[in-house]
Amino acid sequence: MDFQSKKLINDPNDVVTEFIEGLVETYPGLQYLDGFPDVKVVMRADVSGETYDKVAVISGGGSGHEPAHAGFVGEGMLTAAICGDVFASPTVDSILAGIRSVTGSKGCLLIVKNYTGDRLNFGLAAEQAKSEGYKVEMVIVGDDCALPPPRGIAGRRGLAGTIFVHKVAGAAAACGLSLAEVAAETKRASEMVGTMGVALSVCTLPGQVTPDRLGPGKMELGLGIHGEPGAAVADLQPVDIVVTHVLNQVLSTETNYVPISRGSRVVLMVNGLGATPLMELMIVAGKAVPKLQLEHGLAVERVYTGSFMTSLDMAGFSISVMKADQNILNRLDAPTKAPNWPVGSGGNRPPAKIPVPLPPSRSKMNNETMSRPEQLSPNGHILEVAIEAAATAVINLKDSLNEWDSKVGDGDCGSTISKGASVILEDIKKSYPLNDPAETAREIGCSIRKVMGGTSGIIYDIFFKAAYAHLKANMSSGLTAVQWAGALESSIDAVSKYGGAKAGYRTLLDALIPAATVLKEKLTAGEDPAEAFIISADAAVTGAESTKNMPAQAGRSSYVSADILATVPDPGAMAVACWYRAAAVAVKNKYHQAS
Repeated sequence: MDFQSKKLINDPNDVVTEFIEGLVETYPGLQYLDGFPDVKVVMRADVSGETYDKVAVISGGGSGHEPAHAGFVGEGMLTAAICGDVFASPTVDSILAGIRSVTGSKGCLLIVKNYTGDRLNFGLAAEQAKSEGYKVEMVIVGDDCALPPPRGIAGRRGLAGTIFVHKVAGAAAACGLSLAEVAAETKRASEMVGTMGVALSVCTLPGQVTPDRLGPGKMELGLGIHGEPGAAVADLQPVDIVVTHVLNQVLSTETNYVPISRGSRVVLMVNGLGATPLMELMIVAGKAVPKLQLEHGLAVERVYTGSFMTSLDMAGFSISVMKADQNILNRLDAPTKAPNWPVGSGGNRPPAKIPVPLPPSRSKMNNETMSRPEQLSPNGHILEVAIEAAATAVINLKDSLNEWDSKVGDGDCGSTISKGASVILEDIKKSYPLNDPAETAREIGCSIRKVMGGTSGIIYDIFFKAAYAHLKANMSSGLTAVQWAGALESSIDAVSKYGGAKAGYRTLLDALIPAATVLKEKLTAGEDPAEAFIISADAAVTGAESTKNMPAQAGRSSYVSADILATVPDPGAMAVACWYRAAAVAVKNKYHQAS
């Protein structure tokens, strides 16, 4: 029977903020940013981005996994942790606030668990920070060994092994290494670790009813950290049998999740999921070590037992095994003041709160570039008609996009993209600096961000932020068609990097990638730019229509049967083909008029 779980909280909507307030009062080495409500950033009290001379290491994600991530902020580990709401990715604004607060001249490394929301929000924040002049790299951690190698872009989830990666990165940064060196060590560490979890109960979100998914005498194998179902439900077994199964799965030679073989040196983490007594965790650790040594032939160099990455009040544990050479051992052994690895530091208490840093003031920028100029240049006129034609075409395609999406998604693709197109048509008349293509690209992203929700809004914002960065870096010698083609390639790379999709995944990239390829080929061959644009638009249309023949490997369509997918093209790709072709036709007409 469902029942309301007992929680020692006030308002369920305030639990994350009130957790942070208690955390910084408990540990004087930490403080948090005090600002608008969705900024929840815990940072080292001794670090300021204006003076920090080492690589900043930033991680984060949804709350409910305490002590991760805020409990691992401290000298020698994380520089800042971005806290989302319970089991929800933090906002882009919150991530940006953290980056601006602690990132100095050597840049920052973002360590992100492999979940779509985290990848997209941290990815967009990274692109925005780069456009503001910060050096940013990102490492994705996917250490889940519970599921078979996935089809598509979902990939392995980020679990408790991420804490090992935090420690390696923080120790490397503390040594004064460059951003590239810290990122390389961190990425290598992320490839050395595997994790699998076991649950005896389901967690309860604050203020919600306790789910009744697991019956008496049952356990769940291979679960994530957000209360989602695991790979299998089985009868509860003695811990010896459970530990054997978990270790066999993590170290399987068939799946090769981790590069560990007999004779390897390893470190072990036994992690409680929130409601598991330390006694039971120690029993697990006591059984796991001899199994690793005797059954798998491994040298167990370190054992870490406790609660590192929980799932609220879930009963259960996860086991992480990491291959460890001497360098990794040195990084794990390096001193840190992070309170939960394993204790906090003393010292004088600084102010618990500091103001949220503001982004670079738009008022400092040239007024002409930040508002619509009274007199448009010839190129400004061309840019204007292209934007207006593209936005209008997408609005006219709204019903068709919704119809396609109703068969392969949630039926709102046309409505969502139409909202973005409508606000673009409003803003272009008021504020787009059309004589400055780079700033215009950034403003388009800002317009979209205001009204387009879900994954599509983030993806298009990333697309235009990346275009802005490329154009800004290449406009000094005058903007050419080749540079526009380069901006398109940069945007595609950014969307693929942070979203995870590639050609053939049945996404908007299946229209964009052929268009970019053909555009570059035609321009390189000396084709008239307007004609090259038209020809590349034909490639976009062909690419979009070809998605009918593709299995879906991203988004909601990946859950739809192949028979249904074959009846309609991907709505996102068709939307791209529509606005891209409309823009190409408008440019050709205007270009020839100007000639």
